[in-house]
Amino acid sequence: MPIKLQDDVAYILLKKIGESGESSESKQEVNFSATDFTGRSLSKSDFLGHLDYLNQKGFIDAKFSGNAYGTQEDVPDVIDPDQVDARVANTFGAEDGPLPHLITFEKAALTEKGKSMLQRMENNPPEALRGGPSKPIATENMDFLEKVMVRGDLSDIFDARDLSEVVFRTMRDLMTTEASNRVAGELENTPALETDNKALQNDLAELWQDTNPIVRFLSQLRSPLKFEDETFLRRIRQEGGLQRNVSPEKVVAAVFATSKENLSEERVAEISQALPGKIRELWEQA
Repeated sequence: MPIKLQDDVAYILLKKIGESGESSESKQEVNFSATDFTGRSLSKSDFLGHLDYLNQKGFIDAKFSGNAYGTQEDVPDVIDPDQVDARVANTFGAEDGPLPHLITFEKAALTEKGKSMLQRMENNPPEALRGGPSKPIATENMDFLEKVMVRGDLSDIFDARDLSEVVFRTMRDLMTTEASNRVAGELENTPALETDNKALQNDLAELWQDTNPIVRFLSQLRSPLKFEDETFLRRIRQEGGLQRNVSPEKVVAAVFATSKENLSEERVAEISQALPGKIRELWEQA
């Protein structure tokens, strides 16, 4: 099945594979998300077809299962770990996936030919990239955790839940109990995600106050803490289990932007006053 090759898509693929294997010459697991291709006309078969083409032409040394031009039926949701050593999630854009957000492409590395091609493309980027994506991902009809996942370029809805809770906990530690309770009051009865999965059936107030009952209890007793920007970001790195190639700043900005959509101007201003310099800037810019 022929595909229409797109220079901008080839560039994005080469760059992402190169970044994933910066510290190694061997094949590395590479995670592609829908946000890598925002605003570009790309079907799931075309996506896999581009990877197959780059592999066949020697620009990448890749390993992936199934048919590069396959449909959802060609790519299993769960694969035999004895046959391959990497997880393959739902096909890019899969209708029955949690969101059209992720492929875990098994393994890949740039060849010398691919590195040379990437360098030439970086020196003279494809014309389609110069104006940027034609449109952003629409988030109007998404729930809180879906928005955090998309905006934070996260690969999993559970990551979005866990990281949101860590960001909330770190924010809350800088605030008085009274101010924290006022925020919780505005977030009550707002589901974080409309889902039948009981593990994700929290409302925003629960996430804000902490799903760990001991942490929630202690939060009501302690005085506000004082710490700087790097401590805030370090806590997100250490407690959140960030996936590779996702910065704590990106996740914090995603949670901030989505939180502000659910809070009054008064609460937004109150939270701003509690945050340290750079983190306050991220809050105000979100």
